[in-house]
Amino acid sequence: MLFLAADIGGTHARVALMRASLDGSRVVETLGYRVFVCAQFPTLPKLLQTFIDADVRAPLKHCVLACAGQIVGDEVVNDNLAWPIHLRQLRNALGLDEVAVLNDFEALAYALDGSLAHGGRHLCGPGAPPSRGPTLVIGPGTGLGAAVHVPSPAGGFVLPTEAGQMDFASNSVREREILAHLAPDGGYVAFEHLVSGPGLLTLYTSLCTLHGESPKLATPEAVTTAAIGGSDMHALEAVEIFCAALGSFTGNLAMTFMATSVYLAGGFLSSVFELLKHSTFEERFLHGRSARTLLAQVPVWVTEHGRHGVQGAAQWYLERGMSGTATLRHAAASGVRA
Repeated sequence: MLFLAADIGGTHARVALMRASLDGSRVVETLGYRVFVCAQFPTLPKLLQTFIDADVRAPLKHCVLACAGQIVGDEVVNDNLAWPIHLRQLRNALGLDEVAVLNDFEALAYALDGSLAHGGRHLCGPGAPPSRGPTLVIGPGTGLGAAVHVPSPAGGFVLPTEAGQMDFASNSVREREILAHLAPDGGYVAFEHLVSGPGLLTLYTSLCTLHGESPKLATPEAVTTAAIGGSDMHALEAVEIFCAALGSFTGNLAMTFMATSVYLAGGFLSSVFELLKHSTFEERFLHGRSARTLLAQVPVWVTEHGRHGVQGAAQWYLERGMSGTATLRHAAASGVRA
């Protein structure tokens, strides 16, 4: 069984041609893999067709998408995607029999059953392997994604979230100043608006404004580079505030789900790992009083996003595709499943 697995984020799309094992072991083999910049394509069908033209030599009728956002009816709803995604339109454009869809961080959490759990750098908490319990996967990228993997004798299940849309709560005087600058009349400011790649740039430009200066840096990558090199004090402070706010966000979710381990995913965090390691992330993650005792037992790891999303999506698809459930049979008939 050949099928397409794609991890579609706000900036990059990771696409793979997968083959299910013929021996019934539910092992997935990757036959082709490419990373695309979403903004270079007018639509998702055009992007996927480019991969198919280059890497697929046999008829392809099945596809699983891990997408930032959630599925509402026939559409994937997310403000950070490069273009709207309409599932039936995608299926018809590529001549597919089935398009199955899950959230991108839901797919990453399913990868905890395989590759994702075996790598990464230890950030804080106990260094020993985590006890078996709920595991959080969190990642700031174009947006801020999060999901929780809950183990069970049957293999476990994943709860996707839109936690990045929760209200940001300031924890320091400087954060209050930034929040007042962003919302001078009050109102809703999401965590994602500050704890993400674009959020880092927002922090930097806000700090420049608060100091009465014009921003010199125009991209999140430039802010990161300047912070690592120590060449811009506002960039360094922006990264410090980013890391602290990420600590609060991660600790909040760890308490919500009583997590026993946390994985922070994404190339951005890997690039600033030393700054993150020496920031107030851990202090903000631990919170205080009884929560501190609980959260001090939770290890936090930083890992690359890499191929984990497409592998988790493929595993999710095969687990349900090979089970022959009524839900999947309905999906094959209708052509779309969320």
